[in-house]
Amino acid sequence: MTRRFMAGFMVSAAWRSSGKTTVACGIAAALARRELAVQPFKKGPDFIDPQWLSLAAGRSCRNLDLHLQGALGVHEYWSRHAAEAEVALIEGNLGLHDGLALDGSDSNAALARRLGVPVVLVLDARGMSRGAAPLLLGLATFDPHVRIAGVVLNRVAGARHESKLRAAIEALTPLAVLGAIGEDPRLAIVERHLGLVPANEAGDAGPRIRALADAVEASVNVGAILAAAAGASPIERGAPGPATLARNAARAPRIGIARDRAFGFYYPDEIEALRAAGAVPVFYDTLRDSRLPEVDALFLGGGFPETLAAELEANASLRGETRAAIERGLPVYAECGGLMYLARSITTNGRTHRMVGALPADAVMHAKPVGKGYVTLAETVNHPWSGGRVVQAHEFHYSSLVDVDPGVRYAYRVLRGHGIDGERDGLVHRNVLATYAHQRSVGGNDWAARFVAHVRALGARACAAAPAGLEEAAQR
Repeated sequence: MTRRFMAGFMVSAAWRSSGKTTVACGIAAALARRELAVQPFKKGPDFIDPQWLSLAAGRSCRNLDLHLQGALGVHEYWSRHAAEAEVALIEGNLGLHDGLALDGSDSNAALARRLGVPVVLVLDARGMSRGAAPLLLGLATFDPHVRIAGVVLNRVAGARHESKLRAAIEALTPLAVLGAIGEDPRLAIVERHLGLVPANEAGDAGPRIRALADAVEASVNVGAILAAAAGASPIERGAPGPATLARNAARAPRIGIARDRAFGFYYPDEIEALRAAGAVPVFYDTLRDSRLPEVDALFLGGGFPETLAAELEANASLRGETRAAIERGLPVYAECGGLMYLARSITTNGRTHRMVGALPADAVMHAKPVGKGYVTLAETVNHPWSGGRVVQAHEFHYSSLVDVDPGVRYAYRVLRGHGIDGERDGLVHRNVLATYAHQRSVGGNDWAARFVAHVRALGARACAAAPAGLEEAAQR
């Protein structure tokens, strides 16, 4: 069945940190105000920008990753989720023509060309006037197969500055100026290591999104963007996502998922994949909850535990209960921030804070990234879910592990990337697998189903051992 959604477009820029996320969020929120169903996407691996886009659109943002999903996987994924909306908006990463491949096959431009959507360019106009014209002319003509719908001028100094920019662009390039947003600190989303401050940490996220929508409605021709985007290629509805396995609710594994201000790095795919494997996600708060929920396993995703280390340390009750549950054999999968939380401590800004202490290592923050980008990992015989596979994933961390027990086991051998020490990743302790890598349930990686099967197997073994234990207790 072919269904044409109303409009699809990409928001990109000449270079990173041009204000793509703020402009994209403002446009998404403005479209949502018009009661349009807006499906946001983010190109590449990213947890933070999608949080803001999800909040702006009122719909979970989806990541399009040519490396992890492959070209066909990206197209199918786009088709499946875009077909459910009236407007599909993609926020690019880096600059329009940036990427790992010299031929540009993994660039934003290549993705826009592949999906048949036009591009709205965001230009950080600070310190520019006539010089904007040759820059934009190059972007508009470098790849003639990429359609540029126009440009939104960002961080404009005032009316005189805007007038000069418009005159140069309209006279010297084929591009239309779709709007101009003035320099306003109230519209900026604060940046720190790894990018923007996540929406789940920003206390003013809601008001800031509303301010962005107000700025876009006042300064950007949203109607012209919709008109240009209506020329996006029609899509065929993609195959449905993984169906949830039929399950007996009383026996379905309950997976505790830490989701709060400290831990918020979860792709929607992963929660859906856990459900599809027959598990029941149970969310809890590592900062406020004093007890673990009644669960059969834990999934601790990434985040910024270092920025909330004092609050995590203060919740000694939950830290102690988590460690005790792990020592009793509770299966746990932890990524990046979750790995740091399970360590003995986190040291940041010269201060050391106690963490769960289940893993024989300490986490230390650094000023520069330790591991950043795609990783390729080979599973070792120590992998608790049965090893032997090669895993494609990604990592973003400014921390490293120190004073690691020399006898600890590792689940992965690093073929590409950094991991824990440049050669290994994935600490294994009892039934815990804790890694710096972030996995996605795409491109043939079925980690969620494997983890749920592992949890089921452990539960079955525990049930089989219970009668013998009861009999021994009776004899005593």
